[in-house]
Order: sequence, then C-alpha cells, then structure tokens
Amino acid sequence: MAIKEAELKKEKLILKKVSQLLDEHIDELQKEVHISSDDLIEFKKLAWSDFASFDQGDIIQAKTSTAEEENRLLQKQNYLKRLIKVKGKPYFASIVFQDDEGSIFNIYLSLTYLKDKHLNNILYDWRSPICSLFYDFETGPCSYQAPGGLMTGELLRKRQYKIEDNKLISVFDNSLNIDDDVLQEVLATESDEKMKNIVNTIQQEQNQVIRNLEDKNLIVQGIAGSGKTSVALHRIAFLLYQIKNLSSNNILIFSPNNIFTEYISNVLPELGEDNTLQTTFNDYLSYFIEDYKEVETYTSFIARYYAYEDCNQELIKYKQSDVIINDLDDFLDDYIANAKIEDDILESKTHLMTMEELNEMLNYRYNRLPLFERIEEMAKKLSENFYKGTLKKKATFSKMLYEKANFKKDYKQIYKQFLTSKYCRVPVEEIEINMMLKNDKINYEDALIYAYIKGNLEGYQYEGNIKQVVIDEAQDYNRLQYIIISNIFKKADFTILGDINQNMNPYYSYKSLKDLLSIFEGKYLELQKTYRSSPEIIEYTNKILNLNHVNAIRKTAHLPVVFRKGNINLKEQLLTDINILNKKYKSIAIITKDKKEAFKLYKLLEQEVHVSLIAEEQEKFHKELIIIPAYLSKGLEFDSVIAYNNRENSYHKNEKNLLYVACTRAQHELYVYN
Repeated sequence: MAIKEAELKKEKLILKKVSQLLDEHIDELQKEVHISSDDLIEFKKLAWSDFASFDQGDIIQAKTSTAEEENRLLQKQNYLKRLIKVKGKPYFASIVFQDDEGSIFNIYLSLTYLKDKHLNNILYDWRSPICSLFYDFETGPCSYQAPGGLMTGELLRKRQYKIEDNKLISVFDNSLNIDDDVLQEVLATESDEKMKNIVNTIQQEQNQVIRNLEDKNLIVQGIAGSGKTSVALHRIAFLLYQIKNLSSNNILIFSPNNIFTEYISNVLPELGEDNTLQTTFNDYLSYFIEDYKEVETYTSFIARYYAYEDCNQELIKYKQSDVIINDLDDFLDDYIANAKIEDDILESKTHLMTMEELNEMLNYRYNRLPLFERIEEMAKKLSENFYKGTLKKKATFSKMLYEKANFKKDYKQIYKQFLTSKYCRVPVEEIEINMMLKNDKINYEDALIYAYIKGNLEGYQYEGNIKQVVIDEAQDYNRLQYIIISNIFKKADFTILGDINQNMNPYYSYKSLKDLLSIFEGKYLELQKTYRSSPEIIEYTNKILNLNHVNAIRKTAHLPVVFRKGNINLKEQLLTDINILNKKYKSIAIITKDKKEAFKLYKLLEQEVHVSLIAEEQEKFHKELIIIPAYLSKGLEFDSVIAYNNRENSYHKNEKNLLYVACTRAQHELYVYN
C-alpha cells in the first residue's frame, strides 16, 4: 500500500540523515583503521625490540597485548566492510513496535547496525532479535525473544523500501505474505550468475529455520524452489551473529558438487560474513582412502546408472542399503573378537613380552580403542617400558606386533573378506572382487563401505574445530554416509536440508527425511511453498511425481509449458526456441538426461550459438546459454529451461525424479522436448 505524500517526505528526510551519518562513520572508521594499523606496527616493534631482556611473564603479556590489539583492529575492519557494503542502500525495511508499557520503537532493518554519537540505534542488523517481528508477524499483537526474555506488544506498521544510490525509489506499507509486492518484484527478476541474499523477502516458514537456536540439529524437508539453500546460508549468517566465538572457520558446508559451491559463493559475503569451509563428501573420501588413486564421484555414480553401465544392480543396491550396515557391524565385531597376537615378542634377552600379556593388552586394557589404534598404543607402551620412557622404538614394535598378529592392516583384503564371508547377503564373483582390488579407481558404492570399515578399525579423523555442519541435498546421502559424518563431527550441530522428490539415486531413497532424527536428534521442519517457478510449471512438474501439495507463490504472465514432439528438425527448432527465449531472458539452460545427450547437443549447436557445456569438474560458468545433464543441475535455477530427451534415450518410469529435477529448474518458461 502506497504511503501518503507527507509520510514520503518524512522518509526522504530520514534517508538523507541516515546516509549522511553512514558516510561520517565510514570516514571516521577509515581513519581509525589506518591509525590503528600504524599504531599496531609500532607497538609490535616496541614490544619485541629488546626481546632478550624479556622474562617469560613479559613475553606472555606482550603476546596477549598484541593479539588483543590485532583482534580489535580486525573487528573495526570487518565493521567498516559492512558499512561500505550498505552505502547507497542503508536499509530495506522498517517496523514500528509498541511494547506493553506503551514505549514505541521505530526500527530500520539493514545488513548491519549503525549507532549515532549518543549510541542510539539508527540501523538494526536484520539478525537482531527485534527484527524477527518483521518476518514473523503481520500488524497486530506480536512477540519476540529478547536476551532478557519474551517481549510482547503490538506491531503498528511494516514498511518496505527500494533504495538505490541513496535515492528512495519506492516505499509502501504491507504485510509480508504471498501477495507481497517486494517478494513478487524479486521473483519477477531474471536469474543471475550467482545466488543472492533474500533478507528483504524471508518468509515466516523460512525464518523459523533461520533463527532456530533451541535445537541442536535441524532436519528440513523443502520442495523444489522453497529456498532451502538460501535459508541454509542465511541461517549460517544468523548463527555467526548470535553465537559467541563462532567464526566462519568453525562451519562446514557439504555441497553436492563444485558447480553448486561456486553458485552460492556470493551470498555470505553479501551478508557481511566470510565464506565458510566447503567440501563435498567425495573430497572427504579421496582424503581418507589412501589405497586408491581416485574415488568415483556421486554424480559419476549416478551417470553410470542412467547410462546403463551397471551390470550387477542387485549388488550395488545391497551396497547402498541400510541392511548392509548391520551386516558390516556383525562382520567387524567377529573380526575384532577373533583378533589376537599369536607369539611372544622378544627383542633381546631382557626385552620379552609374552603372547598372553600382549593379548591382555589387546583385548582388555585397550579394548575401548579401535583395533588398529590398540596396536599403536601397545607399541607406544612397549617402547616406553623397554627404552626408558622414549618412543624411539615405537615403529619397530608396531611392525613386530602386526607380524605376530593374525590380522593385517590391509583394508582391501578386509573388504574382500567381508564380500566372501557369510555376512555378505549377495554373492560376489571372485573376478569382480579382484578387479575392484586391482583398479586404481574405487567405485562410489565401494568407497562408502571401505571408509566405514577403515573408520571402525582405525578410528575416524575427528574434526573438533567444526562446530556447525550444513548438509545440502540431504536426500543424496544414504544412512551409512550420515553415520560416517556423525562420527567425524561428534560435537557439531547439524542443519540438514533436502527434498525426497529430488532424489536421483536409483538404489536408495527415503520415505521421509524425518528418518534422520534417529541419527541426529533434533527437530524436523518442512518448507512447503515454492518461490521459483510459475503456477503453470508447477502444475506440470506436479504431474510428473503425482504431487498436489505444492504452493506456487510466483505471480505469472500465464505462459504455458511448451511441448516439442514428433518429427521436427531438431537443430532448426532448438535455434528458433533459443532465439525466442534469448530476447526475453538472461539465462537459458538446456537440461538433458545424461552427459552423452548433453555432448551431442553441444556439438549440434556450438557453431551456431555461443553455448557452454557444463561438466562435473567445472567450478565457474556463465548462465546465458548452457547445456547441462540433469544430475548436475540440482540447486541451480534459470529464467527458462529446455528439458530435452529423445525417443532413443527417453525418461523411463524409474527416472521420473530426474525429469522432475530438470523441469523444476525453470523460473518463467519451460519447453519440453520429447
């Protein structure tokens, strides 16, 4: 709702004052940072100029003082960056809140805070407690959780602004709901190269995920286009603001692939935070598994299936199943129970340890440790006992213990033992096992089991520095992976987001992500509104999976889904459609069923138009016109999509999730080739 002229003049005056104050703060802080930096350099020179005369107490004090000065300087520099970031667009919304005692607060929401010389709040960081009122309530009775307890009152007004270069382009009062003008304006804009922040359009259901501090772990099921990834990133920014001593280096994001990692790389910096640590599960496997030169990626594993290259699908399904976890546990329990030292260790006449003593150490004294870690502890103890407390012979004793044991630290052979044991439910040919052991590259499904065996026998490499773990595309991880992850990050809190409808793994699926609560005790939430696609696209994609629970928020020009069937000149039709879409949008994606189809279309079009072929290993790409396999497109979005497949390689019934992912990447228009 547009505001009155008198109110508009008042808002323009407020903007002018805030902009001036912001400029003054930036100028002052730039001088302070420069002076502080020079002072710190001089302080260091002075502190360490006569190092030889310092006693231990002086050194500790000097180091502490220097660290404190550096920390203060770093905080000023970071705040300066945030102020510069909002220069020209200092705030995006405001609320008027009246508490139960009658006090009225006029709150302006920004990406950072700003105080005047009297330390009165001028701008409030969107993550501050009182700003949650903007996201959670319409005008009327409201409440928010303040540091001192629950604050209640009435929300008198909600107002939003469009500001560019310190000029008020538009301002209006509203309730942030599905008809919200700002939200619709954002949804109507064309897709950018990278994901952007959504602070001015966060919806109530999204805010519940972002601001949750009560639950150690959050499991979030969100339909395609519900903003799962944006919510995850804004939650990270919120946690960095709220949790003391939490830094970006304490947070790890598991991404589906490098393309996705690059796509989301702008969001946290836009919010004034450093990017967190990011990895893929394949990166972890490649680091942890040392006996193979290469570990197959998840997307290559999926591509292998859709290219019909898998011969023994029954075995792969078993390797991906929950059932195999119990079988592996039974096998490993038996393996450990039968482990023993079969001879005395006699290094010299005075250095003797009997077989009975060694087995007592192995099976009782150190039985709290993984099997191979017990050997290392025993070797350490023997070296200390026989060589006056030193560890110089630890490696020698470790080698001797393995020579005397009825087991070896050979994970390939241990895996082979499992596959040929009574615990393995699916028969495996000897030739298939030997081929797996001899290859330089280990298949994805084998790598998971290999890592689990190694982790249980040797111990997982615990990452204690990581306090928060975010896992996106949660449906792509099977239960075995989550058990491995939970063992690596034992003390971390988890935010796990996914969509069971976008599962591409033909060998494994969840009935509900709620099942993960048995591993990660916490809260299960759902995001049931989609902000990406038009109602026409949503209606079509619903039919693919027989869904009816999707709420489309985007208003639309009522553009129908376009179908291309029958005998057509493929090259001519594609060029025609690309030309039509190019005139209207910034980004077009031709999404194919697999990489072979993607390559064929690329060769067909590369001489006619400027087009990019997206491969798994790529990190950067331009979205103007790309060709990409469906299994690499998850998490991405485009103004328009051409979902392509041909009669010889059409989508089968068991591949409908793949088609669903391809079509739900489209924001405004969808063309379906079949």
